[in-house]
Amino acid sequence: MFITLEGPEGSGKSTQIKRLAKRLEAMGYPVVTTREPGGTPIGDQIRHVLMRMENKELQPRTEILLFLAARAQLVEQVIKPALQDGKIILCDRYGDSTLAYQGYGHGLDLDQLREMLDFATDHLKPDVTILLDLDVKTGLMRKKAEDEWNRLDAYEVLFHERVREGYLKLAYEEPERWQIVDASQGIDAVQEDLFQIILDALENNE
Repeated sequence: MFITLEGPEGSGKSTQIKRLAKRLEAMGYPVVTTREPGGTPIGDQIRHVLMRMENKELQPRTEILLFLAARAQLVEQVIKPALQDGKIILCDRYGDSTLAYQGYGHGLDLDQLREMLDFATDHLKPDVTILLDLDVKTGLMRKKAEDEWNRLDAYEVLFHERVREGYLKLAYEEPERWQIVDASQGIDAVQEDLFQIILDALENNE
């Protein structure tokens, strides 16, 4: 089963995925965790370019092509093999991030982006996508406190507001795949919500 976590900056995806993996493994499930951009040696090199603060001249079209290149490598090298082996994949961001950030955030054409996503992912979509929804200013404050500020974080607040609105629209348009969790809750409460969603999905998949 392919499960992705999406959300605005500071929503806690990385922290939650680690905890989810441990709990699922304790139940006997084989789990692979990964992230975007990155997850492979090539993808991690691309991530380095995308996130560095000194690369502020990176243009939106360049940005999307780099994200797609990292994603194509991740799909072929990690996600497809794991699915073939019957493992659960927990991925920190995936194709919906492109629609939210480059589509709604930068204002690039959504239909064109979807075509590009289909090419990069070989039409592979998640079984379940969970949106960790959070107020933008709260999320950005969390990121600053964690000292993990990067080039994307540094976009104006209005950009991040458009990204959050984009995520909510995507979830509304495809409710059979998306679940929304309130990421303003405490870490333990968010974890329980996420874990229950995944358990329900696993039970329905059996």
